[in-house]
Amino acid sequence: MVCEQDADMRKLKREGELVAYALRVGAVYAKKRGVGEFEATDSQKDKVTYLYRLLVHDKVLQPLAKGQESEPNMKHKLALWISRQLPEDHPLRR
Repeated sequence: MVCEQDADMRKLKREGELVAYALRVGAVYAKKRGVGEFEATDSQKDKVTYLYRLLVHDKVLQPLAKGQESEPNMKHKLALWISRQLPEDHPLRR
């Protein structure tokens, strides 16, 4: 039996592209919220961590279980989040 959390943790098609898109959308979200901007010198890991925590704080994302907050898991959550925001016919959902 596969639990819902295990099903959500399966790698998505085009997950890397979805994460990159989520970071672009997330940068706009953070700027509009007035809580900061991503700088060109910020590492991808820092951007992923910041955006994940911002979305959890704003209750847009459900937080990962304690001890599961790793970079790959945060990237996966961001990819799931952005994939659910995209219209059905968007190229990244195919």
